[in-house]
Amino acid sequence: MTLAEILASLFPEGHTVAVKDGLVAGDGPFEGGRLRVIGVDGDTPLGIEGALDLAGHVLDAVRAGDKAPILVAVDSDSQRMSRRDELLGLNECLAHLAKALLLADRHGHPTVGLLYGHSAAGAFIATALATRVLAALPGANPSVMDLPSVARVTKLPLEKLQEMAKSTPVFAPGLDNMLAAGAVHAVLDPGKPLGPQIRDLIASLPERDGRDRLGRERGGRPVAEEIAKAVAGQVRAG
Repeated sequence: MTLAEILASLFPEGHTVAVKDGLVAGDGPFEGGRLRVIGVDGDTPLGIEGALDLAGHVLDAVRAGDKAPILVAVDSDSQRMSRRDELLGLNECLAHLAKALLLADRHGHPTVGLLYGHSAAGAFIATALATRVLAALPGANPSVMDLPSVARVTKLPLEKLQEMAKSTPVFAPGLDNMLAAGAVHAVLDPGKPLGPQIRDLIASLPERDGRDRLGRERGGRPVAEEIAKAVAGQVRAG
């Protein structure tokens, strides 16, 4: 689905969501209130200006105090890999965006990611993975890092990584692997209105991040939940 089709399905009565320079912002009527929408469209790389702009919209929502849900719609490239952005602190700007979404969640704004295209690396982490729950549409193509890049970083042969990816979802990009690892909570049905599907996701939001549990149940990350609990136990004991 295109962003225009997604918005038409979410807001049949109309909306104020607009796209400028690949950045998405606006809202529309939803369940007797408003659903705020931010995001990245058109496989746009996320640079410092984009990250700060989106974070600003999230912080404006927190200041409004209405606890309206926030939908983060994502079809991005990776972070913008330019020397300028790196020198101006792109990592801090992406972290600022992620922390703004976490802050909104703590202030009672349900945050839902909707992945409908591509996303990768820091842009994926700071948008889609920073929400309380992440949904996707068929055809979405997420990756934290593609295998050729993993090969360069780890110095392992690409062929070896490709073989490992067949049985270990955390090594592999793609929607099916992200679903198995628990990063993606659910795949929505584009043939049905999206509004009720987003409403049901919000109604069933877990009290805590449940990605490690989903990864165990789906076989994609069998020990992550156990390790996280052990670490948390040591922190409490210390």
